[in-house]
Amino acid sequence: MDSGSAIVMPGERITSIEEVAKEKRVILGPGLRRLDDTVVASKAGPLRHKEPNTFWIDNYQRRYVPARGDLVLGIIKGKAGDLYRVDIGSADIASIPYLAFEAATKKNRPDLNPGDIIYARVLNASADIEPELVCVNSNGKRGKLGLLADGFFFKCTLNLGRLLLRENCPALAALTRELAYEIAIGVNGRIWVKANSLRETMALSNAILTLEQAGYTEIDKICDSLGDVLQA
Repeated sequence: MDSGSAIVMPGERITSIEEVAKEKRVILGPGLRRLDDTVVASKAGPLRHKEPNTFWIDNYQRRYVPARGDLVLGIIKGKAGDLYRVDIGSADIASIPYLAFEAATKKNRPDLNPGDIIYARVLNASADIEPELVCVNSNGKRGKLGLLADGFFFKCTLNLGRLLLRENCPALAALTRELAYEIAIGVNGRIWVKANSLRETMALSNAILTLEQAGYTEIDKICDSLGDVLQA
């Protein structure tokens, strides 16, 4: 991970990425977009790089902007015909068809009520239509998606959600060494956790929130103290 990241501003051309793109395919993450043969920043913040070819901008934005493929936690707001209306923290309420759940049929609909929490993937998202969600993978299986029962739900910054979702996140590995738990993390700044007891569940959520202001480099340094936070 690149620790010496430059600060970029919206509209700024990122020539360093363009040079890399001449030799190999690059992946542009949040805060970057391609305009013809140029790469331009759409948000302000540190430019990050993960080997071999992934680039993004760390940005502490408040409002979640849905993107296809995102994993999100949503709150059921109600029913509308064959759809459930879901709050995912974006400007528009999302929707999910009842057939977008594992084993759902016209006669066997999922039993969801206002206030229920679901873990879903964004299927479609654009400026012209409301976000559409699914709770199954390409094989029609739910996997880790679907209704989240019991547990504790809380909100965090969008940046923390991305930190925890990165591959081999050291924070989650450190917490796993301390206690057994279940967790669902949304890039929309929402987290659901469940441990063996209420005390452990609350300690787990507090430990995660200590990472709130950590960056991609700092998070590795404070993981060793997470055990102390859990015991506090």
